[in-house]
Amino acid sequence: MRPAVAWYWRWAGAVAGVTAAAAVAWGFYGASDRRPRDADVTVEIERLKSRLQRQEEELAQVRPRLANADRQMQIDRAAAGDLAKQVKSLAFENAALKEDLAFFQSLMSTPGAREGNLSVNRFRLQPEAIAGEYRYQMLLVQAGQRLRDFQGTLQFVLDVQQDGRKIVLTLPPDPDRSAREYQLNFKFFQRVEGTFKLTPGSVLKGMQVRVFENGTRTPKLTHTLNVS
Repeated sequence: MRPAVAWYWRWAGAVAGVTAAAAVAWGFYGASDRRPRDADVTVEIERLKSRLQRQEEELAQVRPRLANADRQMQIDRAAAGDLAKQVKSLAFENAALKEDLAFFQSLMSTPGAREGNLSVNRFRLQPEAIAGEYRYQMLLVQAGQRLRDFQGTLQFVLDVQQDGRKIVLTLPPDPDRSAREYQLNFKFFQRVEGTFKLTPGSVLKGMQVRVFENGTRTPKLTHTLNVS
């Protein structure tokens, strides 16, 4: 015959058993609850990695197209700029040709001017891209009866400000008076074009054209241009 066990010990044992069973059940539930959550996070990470890889591949494909489009845009912009310059140049040239035509038509119809009447027409002076360099253009015309060709030389007198001082320069210098670009020989007209360069820091203030006939020391024609 087993010894009798007090009721409170039986009650304590029952409570302990229930508590142990509850702990085991909670642990099992927690473990089963954590496993699906970890798996969900892993799946999401893999999904994001895959999406990122696809976007990087798409970006790698788009970048060359964007670069090509940018280069084409620059080419188109440059072409449009060149075309605008060409149109402007042609318009300027067309206006100059019309002006020349009208001038020569009036020149040929000018009656009875005295022989050897010289004039300067279309005198243009513009700075070049190189600092201190200038390009000049002009048209020398002999009106009147034109019984003979005009032969002579051309000279420029430049008013220049340099280092705060005003100086006068003569082109060509005396040793170069026989230079070909300064020789004149024409019956009706002669186009004259060339360049000259000033020393750095110099400012051109004015320019005078002098035309000498061979055998004379006094200019047959002087023409002054105010630059600034």
